[in-house]
Amino acid sequence: MDFLSPAQIAGYVSFVLGMIAFMQTRDRPLKLFNGAQCIAYAVHFLMLGNIPAAATAAVSAVRSFLALRTRSPLLAVAVVVVLVAIGSQVVTHWTGWLPVAASSFGTLAMFLLRGIPMRLVMLGCCLMWLANNLLSGSIGGTLLETAIALAMVSTIVRMVRARRAAEAA
Repeated sequence: MDFLSPAQIAGYVSFVLGMIAFMQTRDRPLKLFNGAQCIAYAVHFLMLGNIPAAATAAVSAVRSFLALRTRSPLLAVAVVVVLVAIGSQVVTHWTGWLPVAASSFGTLAMFLLRGIPMRLVMLGCCLMWLANNLLSGSIGGTLLETAIALAMVSTIVRMVRARRAAEAA
């Protein structure tokens, strides 16, 4: 495995953007950096030949940018339908459904949830992406999802502590 191949470098870029995204305690910057991270992820997986992951990452980028503007449940459902439709066309093995499921649940979280609940669902999505990355041989992606999971847990803990402090005041 070439650690400095163009595909792996795209994964490393995704890693940096993802770390910035999931360390955010405000939802807007999280969605903005997540959209940028998804673009880098799409390029990364396209170069690795994982078409289901590339396609769902591309749709997830659009989803993240749309979620900056609206919280429409109908749009969330439409994005999930697009993800499942793409999955039905490009998935050839059950493992290809991992990024489709992760992106679908992530879409519902981005549009319908806020704060800690959104991050908890995104943590579950992160674990699905981690499994996908391990199976795909994605170095940057595996590092990314592991680090994002840790960053999200840390951010959730900070948010819970801040909420408790505000309630106690």
